[in-house]
Amino acid sequence: MADHEVREGSREATRREFIRSVGAAAAGVAAGWQAARPAWAQTTSANERLGVGLIGCGGRMGAHMDVLLGLKGEGWPLDIVAVADVYTPRIEAAVQRTGGKAYRDHRELLADPNVDLVAIASPDRHHGPQAIDAVLAGKDAYVEKPLVHWQQFDVVKRLCHLVEDQGQILQAGTQRVGHSIWHQARQLIAEGAIGKPIHAQCGYFRQGDWGERGMPILDPNAQPGPDLNWEAFLGDAPQRPFDVSRFFRWRMYLDYAGGPPTDLYPHFLTPMAVALGIGFPTRVCGAGGKLFYNHEREVPDTVNILADYPEGLTMSLLGTQVNAREVETCIRGAEATIVFEGPGLRIYPADGNTQPKQEVAAERPGDCRELWINFLECVKSREKPWSDVRTQYYVQTALNMGMLSMLEGKTAHFDAEDERIRM
Repeated sequence: MADHEVREGSREATRREFIRSVGAAAAGVAAGWQAARPAWAQTTSANERLGVGLIGCGGRMGAHMDVLLGLKGEGWPLDIVAVADVYTPRIEAAVQRTGGKAYRDHRELLADPNVDLVAIASPDRHHGPQAIDAVLAGKDAYVEKPLVHWQQFDVVKRLCHLVEDQGQILQAGTQRVGHSIWHQARQLIAEGAIGKPIHAQCGYFRQGDWGERGMPILDPNAQPGPDLNWEAFLGDAPQRPFDVSRFFRWRMYLDYAGGPPTDLYPHFLTPMAVALGIGFPTRVCGAGGKLFYNHEREVPDTVNILADYPEGLTMSLLGTQVNAREVETCIRGAEATIVFEGPGLRIYPADGNTQPKQEVAAERPGDCRELWINFLECVKSREKPWSDVRTQYYVQTALNMGMLSMLEGKTAHFDAEDERIRM
């Protein structure tokens, strides 16, 4: 979790003291947690090992390969047995690294009886449909965020109900939610530590257009054919002639991505939703747009979202990719404020006093590795994972509404009875 800059001198001094007092303990917790391995992972026989299939073998999947191969090296009973992508060079690279069987169609991978669970890290528009295919095939799934494209609300609705009806395990790749501090905050709020929650604030600020304009065009001369399945890449997106930039730099285009609300904000809204226990919003307003990076990029660089919830709470979700000055991540209640900073959180009086009245250190770190461990444990136990499909349904609804509101210049409303967005 980021250590937010504190502006007032007294708060900065307190922050440094807080970090010194709990830093060593937090480091010890992290080391102990990472070394932990449940009994089933130590005693599983060879024929009970988990076979993992990888769908979408681009840059993000490389990070998942690192985690999975690392866990296997530590003795976790798993093997990467299959890989799939629409682009042959990526398949070949993944096969060389993992030894998995190559597939050009994710549905063929899902039909492989050696595949027990899948990781999905394809372009955004494919996350939901491929996860639905995985559930229908009886496979548990670790799915990268966002769970669906901003135009695919009906897909996330179907996916959530299908996962719950089928009893499959789905973990969304919002690794920050693996950090224990959000779950500790939820307990504190339930115990009345801040009174009634009224206003929550989070966001993501960075300077740089990387991740969109910076996506490399691996082969400027690439063309559709046996080694590049353009039709499969498009999926349910509008049909267009082949465009090498759209294929390799898809995050730049609204047909396939949404910029900050879909690429970044799930990481921040998900843990806040866990801490607050919120569900669907009632109404959402979005503002911003493409305010600075005015090249061929279509997705916005700046988006601010306000969401009202039926519990009587407003969520402020802010961010830009033009300036890295951060805002505080906090939950304001009628009696006190939780501020997430340093290796834990502090609780401040509601009157604006800058001296914290309570400090809480995190019990467990959170990153991609820990989220994978949680997923693997839930595959065995059949318990709900940290970033479960129902939570992501709530999060994705708010983000999709914010994106639609920004693009259409209207307030988005949610009909909870029909589970429908109305503009």
